[in-house]
Amino acid sequence: MTSVTQPPFAKAHLDVIHVPVSDPRVRPLLRELGQEYSARYGKDAHAEIARYPDEEFTPPYGGLLLLLLEHGEPVAGGAFRRYDATTAELKRIWTHSAHRRRGLARRVVAELEREAGARGYRRIHLTTGPRQPEARGLYLAAGYTPLFDTEADPETVGPLPFEKQLPAEARAARTGRRPTCEPPSSTTASTSAAPSRRAPRSPRPSGPSSTS
Repeated sequence: MTSVTQPPFAKAHLDVIHVPVSDPRVRPLLRELGQEYSARYGKDAHAEIARYPDEEFTPPYGGLLLLLLEHGEPVAGGAFRRYDATTAELKRIWTHSAHRRRGLARRVVAELEREAGARGYRRIHLTTGPRQPEARGLYLAAGYTPLFDTEADPETVGPLPFEKQLPAEARAARTGRRPTCEPPSSTTASTSAAPSRRAPRSPRPSGPSSTS
């Protein structure tokens, strides 16, 4: 899904924008993720793509979705959602198929980490599928700690979990800003934003993850 064989951060000018899932520019991300998940896991992946309500990737619910634009066109993107009070979960890390091997996924991850830290999160959690070695390599290269036996056959593990503690300087960037990692206080909002910690037994994509 992604590649880390080239140095991170493309030299071309890229604009970073924050958008809702409903933005038309997000469609290429979701379409290609669905196609690749289906190809790698042998089933329709649209249910996985739609697993979380769209609002979980919006600031009022402690989430965010961003795109990298080059000449106004989306070339990469990703998101995070509230996992718990101090943890953001990366999801839907994606690079357009025509723009891979440029370090764009690494740039997306770095931007998401910065935004998560600015919103008061202290830790990043994510899972990726056992048939996504590029994503696994990306997270290892970006300093994530694998929470599984890296010597084991990934197919016997299922979703591969990773975590990363955000540095204090990333969290310091939120000075003077109102914390935004807590979801709205209504009962409905709290229910929809509650983290789901149970790992599925069968291999499935994260999104990389992206989440995920």
